[in-house]
Amino acid sequence: MSPTVFREGGFRFYFFSREEPRMHVHVHCADGEAKFWLEPRIEVAQTVGMKERQLRAAQALVEVHVDEIRRAWQQHFGP
Repeated sequence: MSPTVFREGGFRFYFFSREEPRMHVHVHCADGEAKFWLEPRIEVAQTVGMKERQLRAAQALVEVHVDEIRRAWQQHFGP
């Protein structure tokens, strides 16, 4: 199961239900995907196929929506 947190700018932001416990979000676009750590700070964990411009845009959206992503994480995975 991979619930979608939100979609914006051609990106889908989502979680994988059975993955590592460190808070993070996955981002998918037409060209590839990336994973961003949310703790201890927002940073790219890995990326496949995304162009640098797309990666920067995705990270900017993670930064704007970080509180929403964290709330969704808590609701999905629990405290």
